[in-house]
Amino acid sequence: MFDIGFSEMIVIAVVALVVIGPERLPKVARTLGHLFGRMQRYVNDVKSDISREMELEELRKLQATVEDAARAIETSVTQEISKTESELNKVAAEASVSAELQSIAAPAAVESAPAAAPVAEPVVATAAPEPAAPAVAAPQLELGLEPPPPSGSSTAQKQS
Repeated sequence: MFDIGFSEMIVIAVVALVVIGPERLPKVARTLGHLFGRMQRYVNDVKSDISREMELEELRKLQATVEDAARAIETSVTQEISKTESELNKVAAEASVSAELQSIAAPAAVESAPAAAPVAEPVVATAAPEPAAPAVAAPQLELGLEPPPPSGSSTAQKQS
């Protein structure tokens, strides 16, 4: 703080001894020490208050930045939700109109069709279907069980 060397402090002590006297010098030195300590604590308190205020200001700026980012995200999400909702409403409206048109057109088509002889459907040649294996037989064979006897006419032949 002050640029006082050791020699200057000796001169100040000698002058204080002469001016104050040897009887009151210890009390004055103690009082000056207390005042000097109070001054140091006050300066330290002011420094800590200033640094605390600076940190608070930085935190406020950070908070404002985060709040702005949150608002921007909220706005974009809200816009996307409303956009998607309007698209879904549009699709739903188109589907309901289409369903209405189909329900109106279906009875009209039945009424306008002539009562003619039924038309035979064309015969399409297909390959013979492969016989399907019974679904129960495979698990029974895996377990080592015998397949169940076929039902129907074969049981009637065995009984006779």
